[in-house]
Amino acid sequence: MSDEENPPQAKDDFVPKRKSKSAIWDYFGYKKEDVDQKQVICLECYKVVATKHGNTTNLSDHLKRHHKALYDEYKVKSGCEPKQKTICDAFASVTPYQKGSQRHKEITDAITFHIAKDMLPLNTVAKEGFKKMIRTLDRRYVIPSRTHFSQVAIKELYEKCKSKIEAELLSHVEYYAATTDLWSSRTTEPYISLTVHFLTEDFEIKSRCLQTAFFPESHTAENIGEALREAVAAWGLDETRQVCITTDNAANMVRAAALNKWTRLQCFGHRLHLAVENAVKNDGRIDRAVGVCKKLVSHFSHSWKARDALSKVQKELNLPSHCLISECQTRWGSRQMMISRILEQQQALTQVLSADKKVRHLIPTWQDIDVLESVSKSLVPMLDFTDALSGDEYVSVSFVKPVLQLFNTSLLEMQEEDTDLTKNIKKKILDYLNEKYEDDDTQKLLDMASFLDPRFKMDFISADKKTQVKARVASQMMECQEKSSCSTDVEPSASASASAPQAKKAKKSLGSFFKQSETVAKGDSSLSLKDAVEAELNTYMLTPPIDKEEDPLAWWKVHKLSFPRLARLARKYLCIPATSSPSERLFSTSGNIITCQRTCLKPAKVDRLVFLAKNLE
Repeated sequence: MSDEENPPQAKDDFVPKRKSKSAIWDYFGYKKEDVDQKQVICLECYKVVATKHGNTTNLSDHLKRHHKALYDEYKVKSGCEPKQKTICDAFASVTPYQKGSQRHKEITDAITFHIAKDMLPLNTVAKEGFKKMIRTLDRRYVIPSRTHFSQVAIKELYEKCKSKIEAELLSHVEYYAATTDLWSSRTTEPYISLTVHFLTEDFEIKSRCLQTAFFPESHTAENIGEALREAVAAWGLDETRQVCITTDNAANMVRAAALNKWTRLQCFGHRLHLAVENAVKNDGRIDRAVGVCKKLVSHFSHSWKARDALSKVQKELNLPSHCLISECQTRWGSRQMMISRILEQQQALTQVLSADKKVRHLIPTWQDIDVLESVSKSLVPMLDFTDALSGDEYVSVSFVKPVLQLFNTSLLEMQEEDTDLTKNIKKKILDYLNEKYEDDDTQKLLDMASFLDPRFKMDFISADKKTQVKARVASQMMECQEKSSCSTDVEPSASASASAPQAKKAKKSLGSFFKQSETVAKGDSSLSLKDAVEAELNTYMLTPPIDKEEDPLAWWKVHKLSFPRLARLARKYLCIPATSSPSERLFSTSGNIITCQRTCLKPAKVDRLVFLAKNLE
């Protein structure tokens, strides 16, 4: 007790327990003179704690009763928690899901969907970070091997998705449009794509990727045409129900469509690119000015010091902190954006380049600036139209004719303040587009699409063609009605006839007599079909057009019962894409899949992965 009444003044007077491993001994010790280490002393309150040799229970109880903060600290150090595991936790930590269980299949399917939809490499499932994430989410799930996902899971998902698309095409496709294009991967392997587009009965627009197939044959029109026909047949699609196919303007594509006797629509984006290229080619002034722009972009792209200096000058001059834009040879819009950015940053570029004698020659002259301003003024009005017409989630084909008229009457119309160069560029673009869209088949297709769009109707159809367009619409309405009548007039089968007498004869209701009278009246409907078509057509034309920013498909969904024959024609023509961008997007997806680390992917597997990435929902 004397020790407790007169505790030592310093903890240095105590020594730790010999050969101790427990963290509890950080808070207890022995006096130095206690050679045998029989009396345990608390280093906080200096009291003697009774305990047997090697037993630490009383020591932890002492801390818990008298020094709660030290006790909590001790529990953290020791890494043990007094909380006992629940039965569920104990069971979950030791019993993995069986491979055939529902939960195991759900998680495996979700991982497969994640890999296919987000275009991830299959070795993702073998990486430690991914495995740890899965263990954290569900400790009972044991992830299958990479081989399982490659050889089993992806194939099963592909077959399931393919069956779903086949059923959708069989049940919803009355008419469809298509797009196609050719592409070479980073390993120079050639591919041909095919997408289909259609409207459901509820006027929902659908786009489906059917293939990104390996195409090692020579890219002749005959081979391309045969490959496309085989692809359409493989999916059970009727060629007679194809409204048109949208392609670029390559000679082999044009001839392939002609050989298959398919109606073809030229890609508006590609045609506009060719029009711009035709307008600016063979002009030395433009070539020099654009060349200066390219050298400027190259200089600031390869010099960190130049970029840093440009950033500082931009702040000094209160200019936007924008980087220069590079040109893409196959996108005329990128050249226009490059020119606009050079003009925007002209003052900053001049100030930065003037400070370095070695690059002063890159400063654009006033003649170059005049040329760039003239080019920019002629091209800027058209910049947004390519992107706007490249979507596949809304109606685009009906916009082609209005856009062409807008170019002729407003956007590319000659202005008094225009320079001679600007006027020349505008004239060449208009002449080129008007010439290429004079084709009679193309005009008929665009007239039908524009007429069936409740935003435009006859607004952009020339006065001398309105009567012809109306007659063509009426003719096709009657054809659709006749085809519909033929498909619904099905004779009862023999088995149905045989089983009919066995059924109990139902008692006739009063309403059935009126139904019979209506059937008799419809027997002479062929005489009034022309009048019904004429009345429906006139009523549609008298209906006021909707706002230009409204959705025509939403309008048709509401009015399809009022105009049943026209609604079928709308489903036929409004599904056509104005550009071949859907096929080009497949190749962008392919490029994201065939990365530098995945160049050994086989073409068949590339086709599956692109198909899943575009069609999974």
